Amino acid sequence: MSEILTKAKVAVRSVDVMRRAGLVPLSRPDHVLKSALAVRRLGPIAGAAQVAATRDKTAVGLVDERGPLTFHELDTRSNALARALQQRGVTDKSVVALLARDHRGAVETMLAAGKIGARLLLMNTGFARPQLIDVAEREGVTVFVHDEEFADLAEAVSVPRFLSWGEGGTTLEQLIAEADDKPLPAPAEPGGMVLLTSGTTGTPKGAPRQVRSPLAAAQFLDRVPLRAGECTVLGAPLFHATGLSQFILSFALGSCVVLRRKFDPETMLADIAANRATAVVLVPTMLQRVLDLGPEVLAKYDTSSLRILFTAGSALSPELGNRATKAFGDVIHNLYGSTEVAVATVATPEDWKAAPGTVGKPPVGCRVVLYDNDGKPISEPHVTGRVFVGSGLSFAGYTDGRTKDMIDGLLSSGDIGHFDAEGRLFIDGRDDDMIVSGGENVFPAEIENLLVEYPGVVEAAVLGVTDEQFGQRLKAYVVVDNPATVTADDLREHVKANLARFKVPRDVVFLDELPRNATGKLMRKQLTELG
Repeated sequence: MSEILTKAKVAVRSVDVMRRAGLVPLSRPDHVLKSALAVRRLGPIAGAAQVAATRDKTAVGLVDERGPLTFHELDTRSNALARALQQRGVTDKSVVALLARDHRGAVETMLAAGKIGARLLLMNTGFARPQLIDVAEREGVTVFVHDEEFADLAEAVSVPRFLSWGEGGTTLEQLIAEADDKPLPAPAEPGGMVLLTSGTTGTPKGAPRQVRSPLAAAQFLDRVPLRAGECTVLGAPLFHATGLSQFILSFALGSCVVLRRKFDPETMLADIAANRATAVVLVPTMLQRVLDLGPEVLAKYDTSSLRILFTAGSALSPELGNRATKAFGDVIHNLYGSTEVAVATVATPEDWKAAPGTVGKPPVGCRVVLYDNDGKPISEPHVTGRVFVGSGLSFAGYTDGRTKDMIDGLLSSGDIGHFDAEGRLFIDGRDDDMIVSGGENVFPAEIENLLVEYPGVVEAAVLGVTDEQFGQRLKAYVVVDNPATVTADDLREHVKANLARFKVPRDVVFLDELPRNATGKLMRKQLTELG
């Protein structure tokens, strides 16, 4: 009975969250019903776009390098694309792979796949050929939609191919122009989508997503104050869970989304100013590039409309988050989650001001518990444990049949963390990144955050390397803006003055840049290979 009562309370609170955001206009119960039905029939992407198209035919839904498109235009164009693809054999049994930058062609492919009921596979634009071949074979790809720049990669997969951007083949624009744009019958079941893990340690795994609950959006909106009819500038790529989730939410709210094929920090500032954007979505490496433009460049653009600087995908260091707050005001919303668990916690600007570096607290519908190595829950603050998450958006297992550890119905995030006395979560690192040096447990994130606070340090990564005496010793890889002003001894002394002696890196290597994948995640394996 208590479980039923808890679920009812969560549902009531979720509806209220969505009402405040403008996603559930209770004065229009017919609209609420249509929204719920559209998401159940077409999935979250095509369903959200269709609802937005019926709200206001003149509202701009997307801006890219070719200009604006209204929600109505996106709806009719994707109708035509879906019909054209069906004429070429695409069905609700098909798996449509999309390898594209962020632009209208990518969005229209997503919408068309939803209207057909085909499964959508979002490919990483940073794929190497062997990764792409492995993923396409494992996921059973039957249709490939890609940008012209990825043609050589796409040729490795022997299925029908269509161009989402560029020339030299059958383009989506050609397909749209030749087909009827009337609405299609709804598929028997939504096709769903497959996101891919980052693949920092091998071939990316497929994590299926099937969102059917109309209340799922509340898990983002509870602690991120997006509102209906506004504008979001999207820096994080659409194939990544960070960018995709905020894209879907913006569409559901009838808000315009500004896309660019490639991220440029100054162009992003210009887009915020030109569109009076209220939200910008970034991964931390992108935010760093924006701030590194310097005060003079930042001052050229009016970003006063910005209420939300949404960051996720990798750790946001206290130093970087504080720089962003100084530049843009109290707008940081730092989300913690993963491809598998979806949303876990969100730090609001108030959380960040009180405890820089925190990833905040769980929103409505989410539960986070720390467990020790024996599987017992940890209730005390400042005690490190394995992070487990319960969420209505969590996946049900990888497409190859594997899954992640579960305890008490909660899914492992793969991270280690701790709560402070106020219940705010801090992530100390990956559970497989822990370094045991001389019998002491060391988590790299603490040392990395301290290193980037040193003047002149741009980025830092700390790894454990084999040591005959201590088992492992600490090795720091550091990027600085001027090698002449920072020495290895400077950095060792800085760590020694602030942390325990066993946390001081014995080796310090200076690099021009740290190896990262297309979503900004650090490729630690490549650092290990550097020696």
